This record gives sequence, C-alpha cells and structure tokens, in this order.
Amino acid sequence: MSTTFAVPGIPFGLTPSPGSDWVVAGDRVEVVAPAHTDLFIDPSGESGTAAESMLNAVTLLGAPGAGDFVFSARVHAGFGAMFDAAVLLVWADERHWAKLCFEQSPAGTPMVVSVVTRGVSDDANSFTVDGDAVWLRISRVGRLFALHASTDGDWWHFVRAFALGDGIDEVRLGFEGQSPTGEGCRVSFERVSFARETLGDLRDGR
Repeated sequence: MSTTFAVPGIPFGLTPSPGSDWVVAGDRVEVVAPAHTDLFIDPSGESGTAAESMLNAVTLLGAPGAGDFVFSARVHAGFGAMFDAAVLLVWADERHWAKLCFEQSPAGTPMVVSVVTRGVSDDANSFTVDGDAVWLRISRVGRLFALHASTDGDWWHFVRAFALGDGIDEVRLGFEGQSPTGEGCRVSFERVSFARETLGDLRDGR
C-alpha cells in the first residue's frame, strides 16, 4: 500500500512515485532526485518512448478534484548538472501533463522553464533567476491551465497558458524532482499554498 503524505497548505493527500524518498518536515517538502531521471517525451522521436527512461522522475502527486484552483510554492534546487530541476507538475496521464521547472540551463544559470506534453513534449525557456530559489504557480481556469513564476512571491510573471486536451477533466497535482544529465539533485518546496479560486487576468502580475 502506498504511503499518503499530508502537506501543510494542501487539502488533499499526496502519493509518492514508487521507490522515491520524499520527506515532509514542518512546511517543507523535499526529495533527492536520483541520477538520470526526467519527465520528457522527445518530439523528435529519438529518445525513446513513455515506457522507457523518459518518465522516471520522482513525483509526489494528489487529486485536487474538480474545479478551478491556484497552486504555488517557493522552490529550491541544489543544482549540480544541466537540467537539474525542482518542478510543480500537473498530470493527467503518461501522454498529457505539464511541468513548471526551476532548472539549471546549459549555460549553468538557474532558469524558469516550462514543458507541456500532449503526446510529445515541447520545451520553452522563460527567464533567468539570480539565486537558488524562485516561486512557481500553476492555476486552472476551466479547461485552461496557466503557469506563472515570481522572484518575490508578490509579482507574478506570466509564463504560458494551455489546455492539455479535449475530455481531460481529472488531473493530479504536486511536485517533481529530476536530474537528467547529473548524478542527483536535492530539491525542496516550502510555503506551499492551494486555493480553490479562479485566477483573474493572467497577465496582470497578480
């Protein structure tokens, strides 16, 4: 039987992926992402399939239920290698999901990155971050999902908006850690918040 975690700020339980070692201590959630772990389905078709190594990142996910929401956290990553990342994740199934990442870029600079997967993954860089932490936020507005990031938890930069696909109503929501090219990465999440509310204007910074 899977362990269910209660995370302060989230009104539903979260279940870890098999073999992952998530820890909840006070209001902080953390895990060490193992070496060579990631969530990505290469659109070129050259990196394999969903059944292979591309969907082996450690996750901690729960079901928010129907309706709009706003989910956010301040995230940290102990970067050691390219594409190490701490991630907020919304997951429908192995071919429909999206992640908002605090990730180490190929230039060695921390960066906000988003990936939306509908059959295959896309990949878009947003902005660089001066430091080892950033605020990330995923919101649902009807069938639309919106991603935002903030350096101070007050003013939110719009990253992107998208739909995962027709007929996708039930999703799981939570955290992910990855280290695709490295030997592991410690990631943590704090000041976690989940609100059953509808976000207003996606581009007004609130």
